[in-house]
Amino acid sequence: MNNVIVVASGKGGTGKSTVCICLSVALVNQGKKVLLIDCDCGMRGLDIMLDMEQNILFDASDAVCGNCSAAEAVYQSKNNENLCLMAAPFEVENELSPAVFKQLVDSLKDDYDFVIIDAPAGIGSGLVTAAAPADKALIVVNAEPTSVRGGVRLRKKLLNIGVDELRLIINRFDRKVFEKLGFYSDLDEVIEAVQTQLIALIPYDIRLSVIMQRGVAGLNWSAVSSIFDCLAYRLSGKRVPLAFKG
Repeated sequence: MNNVIVVASGKGGTGKSTVCICLSVALVNQGKKVLLIDCDCGMRGLDIMLDMEQNILFDASDAVCGNCSAAEAVYQSKNNENLCLMAAPFEVENELSPAVFKQLVDSLKDDYDFVIIDAPAGIGSGLVTAAAPADKALIVVNAEPTSVRGGVRLRKKLLNIGVDELRLIINRFDRKVFEKLGFYSDLDEVIEAVQTQLIALIPYDIRLSVIMQRGVAGLNWSAVSSIFDCLAYRLSGKRVPLAFKG
């Protein structure tokens, strides 16, 4: 099973990390065991969003430097026993090379049904590292020109480094705002611009931001959880229709 998925965005602020957590929780709720890896070296935040900040002693760089074993750098979520987190290094200079990170993930992935990697925004060295062990990639964009252009450049970069199983997530979608702004005639124009098959259309929900910043993901769930349930089923190979509320 190709179970290592990198979640990436060409531009910051798309809600990529929230997608990572919500997808991971949905997979866990469907009986999967998930390892979530924060690969945003120097800017990690998944530990805060999962209320695990005080638990983290070792990170990915500690595991490869010999300060701990790989297993000791993996922490179980207190809210979901089948959801585990490996934190990114706090210091940018501790960013792992693509080869080393791939070796680390390869040593862990067989213990999980899915490994979800939260890549740093952009198409720099951090993305190359995050994508090195990936079987597939989810490109997260918002339906606005700067984000879409970032998605286009990200797609090209991923293909260039050998990740060719790509799917598109349009996140934080507000139909009324989309139509009022008029950047695109319809969603098909967004999808065609990124040239990537759509796998999820996620509506804007302020409650998701509140849930993440309070560190209660998986406890207080949003009304759009059914969208992430659908996404999780599709990634598991089940033929379910594209879901959208809003």
